[in-house]
Amino acid sequence: MASETLTDEKSVVAPSGRTPSTRFLAKREAIVLSAVTEINRHGVRGMTLGDVAACLNLVPSGLIYYFKNKEDLAVAVFLKAIARFDQLIADSENEPDSAGRLRAFIRNHFDYRAQVAKGLAEPIANFNDVKALNRREVNDAYVGMFRRARRLIPVSSTASRGDRNGRTLLLLATLTFSTAWLPYWRPADYARIADRIADVLINGIIVTGASLPPAQALVIPDGGYAHEEGSPEQFLRAATQLINEEGYHGASADRISAHLNVTKGAFYHYNSNKDELVVAGFHRTFAILWRAIDAAEAADVESGDKLQVFVTLLSALVRLQQSSAPLLRTTALSTVPENIRIELLARLRGITIRYASMLCDGIEDGSIRAIDTTVTAQIITAAINSASELAWWRPDEGSDARAKHYVDALLRGLLHT
Repeated sequence: MASETLTDEKSVVAPSGRTPSTRFLAKREAIVLSAVTEINRHGVRGMTLGDVAACLNLVPSGLIYYFKNKEDLAVAVFLKAIARFDQLIADSENEPDSAGRLRAFIRNHFDYRAQVAKGLAEPIANFNDVKALNRREVNDAYVGMFRRARRLIPVSSTASRGDRNGRTLLLLATLTFSTAWLPYWRPADYARIADRIADVLINGIIVTGASLPPAQALVIPDGGYAHEEGSPEQFLRAATQLINEEGYHGASADRISAHLNVTKGAFYHYNSNKDELVVAGFHRTFAILWRAIDAAEAADVESGDKLQVFVTLLSALVRLQQSSAPLLRTTALSTVPENIRIELLARLRGITIRYASMLCDGIEDGSIRAIDTTVTAQIITAAINSASELAWWRPDEGSDARAKHYVDALLRGLLHT
């Protein structure tokens, strides 16, 4: 499988205008594969033709024969990743029912990831930065893939298209976010992980047939930013918005300053460098997550209703991700420099472990099913992370309604009616 290609060779044209030769296509594929590694490591904006060329012992100008510029190369990289997901979905469509198709898609995904980890299949780009590229052909292909995945979730009288969009977002977010934590597992365990994730996504987290308590109003202490012009928090908010939209390398000092319509000198008046600001943004995010957990548990300390705690917590965080002061998307950690990424990932794992512990509390009191709390905590992290995209896929609803439906899908399962 290592030599397998998903490139549509009919769509590739050599610079001469002739049908490309086998040698041309092979070299082009090698360049794309090298670019996959660079994009996954540095993001779209952080990838350079020089780094891609160096991996192949070429000079950067040698790549121009195959791709006019960095953006065209990134297009090829993402189209290949989308084609892979399209194939994984197609391979699951012959199952007799919706649960079987969803389970097959999830198994196909983790089987492919296991093949990549063993060196038996070529890796593909993560979708974390796909919107940062902002190329129509990639956007159209991604929407087409999203719609194909949506067909795995049946149409029903109780699920609108927007609701199915939200459930599809949860499904794809869970699978794409898995690349952040799968390296901690052995490839031999990926099939087990797939079955545990399929169980949670299909059947939900709560006990079958249980009613969901309404989310309580939750005030997260110090959950916002100061809004005074020229305050340090303004730079933090701008950096968060840019990183969430365009990845770590999309939030340069120049772009942050331009976003706030201030000088670059003003940036350095409040910040030593960009990395310091990024670290501060993640520290703020982790602090808010801990405060939210504490506030949700404190709100229900008298009733002891563990499910109420979970509904309240998830609803508050999903709403926060849709606000003007969202949390930094944890997927941005994949392109943060390694010298600061290790410590930040360790702090994120601490929060994920806490989610797992809260799930154990619910299992103990009978409100949550006997599920794998380790992988379910990762699904929860992915759901919170991706909630910032809900407005794109459910534009006709307010943030409260989007949060309610999204949390319902997470807790009841993708097929609930």
